[in-house]
Amino acid sequence: MRYETGKLDLSALLLPCCRAGEALARLDERVLRSTIRGGFLERQDFHDAAASLWVDGELVHVEDLVLHDARMDVRTPTHELTIAHSVLRARRQIFDQPPLWALSAPGLARLRGRGQEPASAHMPDAGGPVPSGPAAPVDAASEQPDEVAEAGSGMDFAEIDALIARSSAILDGVASPPARKAASERDPLVYDADWDEEDRLSEWRLVVQDTAGLPPVLRAALLLDAWNTLQVLQHIPWLGRQLVAAFLRQEGPAVSHLAAVNAGLRSVPRERRHARDRLSRLTAILEAFELGAAQGLKTHDRLVLARLQLERRLVKKRAHSRLPQLVDLVIARPVVSAGIIARELGVTIQGALGLASELQLREITGRERFRAWSIL
Repeated sequence: MRYETGKLDLSALLLPCCRAGEALARLDERVLRSTIRGGFLERQDFHDAAASLWVDGELVHVEDLVLHDARMDVRTPTHELTIAHSVLRARRQIFDQPPLWALSAPGLARLRGRGQEPASAHMPDAGGPVPSGPAAPVDAASEQPDEVAEAGSGMDFAEIDALIARSSAILDGVASPPARKAASERDPLVYDADWDEEDRLSEWRLVVQDTAGLPPVLRAALLLDAWNTLQVLQHIPWLGRQLVAAFLRQEGPAVSHLAAVNAGLRSVPRERRHARDRLSRLTAILEAFELGAAQGLKTHDRLVLARLQLERRLVKKRAHSRLPQLVDLVIARPVVSAGIIARELGVTIQGALGLASELQLREITGRERFRAWSIL
């Protein structure tokens, strides 16, 4: 199956393409010079991850995703919440790497969970520190369920020490986790044997080459439409939207941030996004780019205003007060709980409750226990 990139009505796509490019460039410039850049990007990742599930027909609340990311779930995580967290980690990983990484062969393999980059790719030099943060393979140890299960059933201490050493090396980025099963070895009850993901992915990557010379925003729209048409990956269809965001970062105009493609698609009716006419679909995607950037600008302006209002409450506070740190925390995260405040600020739960009350944060759960606060 080949996605046809020719016969485009460029006259009909010119105006939506210019609007989308202008909106993305305006947001990118604002983010580049923003004093709350880190907090805005963090919130955008959470909101886009939740919107990704909405686009796929599922519902995940942002506050649940924040608590799950902090490992402070108040209930058993659902399957949809786990997927949303995978989207969140993928966004962090893409943004933490160079712009060309996501669409490269190693990047695609890593994001698909099919491979691991060489250890040298994670280290700047032979004696340099191993990067930590969102892109670090923090869940690599979970890819060894067989070894972990055997560790608790009769293994001697030497074998247990060896297993711990291998797991530590993987977590530190020195070693690579064991390779997963090939597509031909996967369970036919879960994976369609006729679904050749490698071939579909190759066809999708050809779209990048075939559209060379077109405006980057229009190319991104074609990439997203091609991903949906080819149905590249059987179990992680959401990855295509993040790859399109990575492409916008790679080619421009979204250089300083990872575009919230899902947040924009959520604002476009499903009938337009899945229309039979390709021109209608491309117009809807370009409009989604524009709407997502416009929402980002509004969110950024509200965050700036909220920070100014919170800083007014810091007047005449003690020099060693933890309130300034709490202001930075609530700006960086869309939702905070007493546990998150206590862990990040190094205070007790009662101290966290007192700080939240003193800063007059808005409680959003309406509960007496497991409460959470937000500023927007």
